[in-house]
Amino acid sequence: MLETLKKQVCDANLKLVAQGLVVQTFGNVSGIDRQQGLVVIKPSGVSYDQMHPKQMVVVSLADGSLVEGDLRPSSDTPTHLELYRAFDGIGGVVHTHSVFATSWAQAHRKIEAIGTTHADYFYGPVPCTRPMRSEEIDHHYEANTGKVIVEHFTENDLDPDEVPGVLVASHGPFTWGDTPDGAVDCAVILEYIARLAAETVKLNPYPGRISDELMNRHFLRKHGAGKYYGQE
Repeated sequence: MLETLKKQVCDANLKLVAQGLVVQTFGNVSGIDRQQGLVVIKPSGVSYDQMHPKQMVVVSLADGSLVEGDLRPSSDTPTHLELYRAFDGIGGVVHTHSVFATSWAQAHRKIEAIGTTHADYFYGPVPCTRPMRSEEIDHHYEANTGKVIVEHFTENDLDPDEVPGVLVASHGPFTWGDTPDGAVDCAVILEYIARLAAETVKLNPYPGRISDELMNRHFLRKHGAGKYYGQE
């Protein structure tokens, strides 16, 4: 079942290691088959150096029930499911504890758009959610993590296609994309943006936001209707 998607998800998880975004068994990648309403995700706590496609776990998008697999799915599966249900244009989700992005999350700080590198990929700041409440942590913690992300995007009228990632306060980054591999690319970019921002505020603690004109030029030339970056 879903053998191609299992391989894509496995390869994407291994790419997190190759990109230096995870240590030990931290982090996870998932992918979705929307036609069948099924999600494929990394198993919980399995070492990356022993990982192969057949270990990937298939769960139902509707209720998270196990559909196929001998191992338990990632403990973050309910978070992924909440994002897939709310953001119906995404095809892959990534969670890491990468150093720089997680540092901003632990500081409860969004990453302002202060340069064109940021503007190439995020149409505005990388948001940071509110801290989770005690009752949200004590009951259905992982699902509520997803709900807090969705709440932030809804209340702030953010488009997940224009802002392909978020920092969960005190926790870490989640990113998404059209595919599992695309979601990993967003995680790589977010970590780089977070590092650039951290280095920038060392030199100038109050650098100010990029101008709207420069933001629009850089984001829309890659992602707008009249995009012209790259090859056709």
